Amino acid sequence: MSGSLGGAAAGHQRTALASIAAAMFLVALKLGTGIATGSLSLISAGIESSGDVIAAVLTFLAVRLGGRPADEDHPYGHRRAENLAALGEAAILIGAGVFVVIAAVGQLIAGGEHLEARWYVFAVIAVAICIDLSRILVSLRTAEKYDSAALRSNAFHFGADLAGSLAVLGGLVLVAAGVAAGDAIAALVVACVIFAAAGRLIYENARVLMDTTPQDAYAQALSAVADAAPGVEVQRLRVRESGGRYFADVVVGVPPAQPVLEGHQTADAIEQAVHSALPNSDVVVHVEPGGRDLSLREEILAIALAAPAVREVHDVNVFERNGGAIVTLHVKFDRDVPLTDAHRVGDRIEDQLRELPGVTDARTHLEPIEPAGRAAHDSTSSTDLEQQIRQLVQRTTGQPARDLRALQTRSGLVVLLTAAVNEQARLRDAHTIAGQLEQTIRRDHPDIVEVVVHTEPGPTPTIQGPPS
Repeated sequence: MSGSLGGAAAGHQRTALASIAAAMFLVALKLGTGIATGSLSLISAGIESSGDVIAAVLTFLAVRLGGRPADEDHPYGHRRAENLAALGEAAILIGAGVFVVIAAVGQLIAGGEHLEARWYVFAVIAVAICIDLSRILVSLRTAEKYDSAALRSNAFHFGADLAGSLAVLGGLVLVAAGVAAGDAIAALVVACVIFAAAGRLIYENARVLMDTTPQDAYAQALSAVADAAPGVEVQRLRVRESGGRYFADVVVGVPPAQPVLEGHQTADAIEQAVHSALPNSDVVVHVEPGGRDLSLREEILAIALAAPAVREVHDVNVFERNGGAIVTLHVKFDRDVPLTDAHRVGDRIEDQLRELPGVTDARTHLEPIEPAGRAAHDSTSSTDLEQQIRQLVQRTTGQPARDLRALQTRSGLVVLLTAAVNEQARLRDAHTIAGQLEQTIRRDHPDIVEVVVHTEPGPTPTIQGPPS
């Protein structure tokens, strides 16, 4: 990567140095010939080319500065130095244009000056036109290759120089045809070209420095986000340009209950998509809980989990009654939170839930979150307990228990059980069986603090009888 950046900087600088040399040659050629022949249009063109020398030097310095990598004080890099240089070039062009206008108007008021259009004057203009054409082509090709605003503005500057040379050529043709004011008229045309080029440079680079959103890049980034994550809610998209490099800031909303890992994967997909749409771009994606097109259950979770003190939410139920919905949910807090604080949070959650469309009432059940239990020893060797549970599973599911562990933790005895259920069964059927097993085990063994029943598909069971 550093090698490619170094090559780009070297290409920038070689082109800028070549522009300086070409501009200095044209200044000497045009000014020398203009002074020798008394041609105001050639002198004006020489002055404009002297502005090229200063502008090319500014471009060279800006390219060297803009090629520096980002640092602590300039996290977005230094490439806006090129836009500042382009504005400097525009100021030079305007100054040269004003000088040309004053001189040309004065000459026209004086009635024009006698000028002989000798052959070598036409030869000088032909050489200037050829050099301008080559400078434009080289600058445009390099600017496109390296996305350089400074070299692109240089190409516009050289284009103005070419237009000025063509205007001088036209003025000399008029002088050769006997029109005495032809030289001054050509000088005024050169001034108009100069002002037009300066105006374009100011407009384009001021928009970049003012962080005006590049509409084409914005549309491409928005389309890339929609393609990469069709279900997300684009809450904000900002795109800015600096020296041919795009910086995109994207904020998207995802379902509140979506796991953090999935949200991170969504952000990665969006970042890669925007990179593909806008090569050489810097993309930052921020993920937030979405609030649009959510189901009622997702809205309930979003409201409850938004409370900073809430550690966990479970058992969310929505009961339809008389055209309205009654919402109940269990909300867990840290064990040492004062009851008054937890109750205040619960009331706030209930008030927010009652504001949802269609919700007539809401009730929260406040719970302390369970401490992390550390297994002290594995007690599956308790043959009586194990035998009773295995018989229960066999009677309920028609299949033997696939895994059974009884763990003695600091919180008490915990039973972990895996039971096979008919692979054709619905989830609700498997959940009912798991509930029956848990209820029976808790009834027969009150000392058990937690029963976790994991169900998985199995062969068609042979039920031996109902559970006792």
